[in-house]
Amino acid sequence: MTDTHRHTEDDDPAGLDQPYLLLLNGPNLNLLGRREPGVYGQTTLAQIVAAVRGTASGGDPPHRLIDVQSNHEGDLVDAVHRHGPGAAGIVINPGALTHYGLSLRDALAAVARPTVEVHLSNVHARESFRHLSVIAPVTTGLIVGLGAMGYTLAATFLLNLAATMEVDV
Repeated sequence: MTDTHRHTEDDDPAGLDQPYLLLLNGPNLNLLGRREPGVYGQTTLAQIVAAVRGTASGGDPPHRLIDVQSNHEGDLVDAVHRHGPGAAGIVINPGALTHYGLSLRDALAAVARPTVEVHLSNVHARESFRHLSVIAPVTTGLIVGLGAMGYTLAATFLLNLAATMEVDV
């Protein structure tokens, strides 16, 4: 079995007091750039993470990025429990967990952080089973169909929200 769980944090120990965004990616998103590029594009997950990290570090104030990708719902729930409460915001592409990831939905509801759900493709223009999100009711917003740019738009929104509202962490 291949370990597809991916987790990275900025390595600057001096930045541990710096605010951060949490980026979560669900099942099969580790295959971006190779998996159905006509649907999901040719941008890899590493390129998306780098773009979101650049957006976060360019915030005022600069934010760190913690990113987690897993093909296992429990790993994402654990990441929400560990990193969610202190996050200025959460960007999540739950992948197929969008439709049935109730424990992930409940974890996001429990931490009650500003959250934006992102999907690379326009899920509403695809198969009907993709139209329902159990995650969306506990998020601040939803971005679909804008490709990899949806991630940086979500991060920009969360940074603006954090700058204009007092967000308790």
